[in-house]
Amino acid sequence: MKALRLILEVHRATHRIGLFLETAEPPLDVSQGEAHLLAWLVEAGDSPMSALHGAFAHKRSTLTSYVDRLEAKKLVRRELRAEDRRSFQVCLTAAGKALGARVHRHLETLEAAALEKVGERDVEGFTKVLEALISESEGAAPRKRRKGGVA
Repeated sequence: MKALRLILEVHRATHRIGLFLETAEPPLDVSQGEAHLLAWLVEAGDSPMSALHGAFAHKRSTLTSYVDRLEAKKLVRRELRAEDRRSFQVCLTAAGKALGARVHRHLETLEAAALEKVGERDVEGFTKVLEALISESEGAAPRKRRKGGVA
């Protein structure tokens, strides 16, 4: 068996980012997934559900669950898209913009501290590696899950 050089470290970093979000004061009171969604909406602005799905690659049911919870907390609202009236646009409320900005600033702090330790070439190389992982995983045909949850 060949040792994994990338995947386990990406997973560990993702988990540590979630733990970092939990250190925010006052507490953010949102899950890691909800926090990332808020930060993304702060940068991207109001977005169709399809754009959120493309950005995060969550299962549609997972994404809908995140949006449902954010909507219940009055941080986002769903509006019918005027272009087709069959799909929804996710919009930050005033409270969502405020919390999203807090989440974003908290993540900016972590990113800035990490970037101080590496050079621009390192960042470019890291970005290429992440893009390659994304590209390769997108190209893999999803397999159906067997009973017991294993593909």
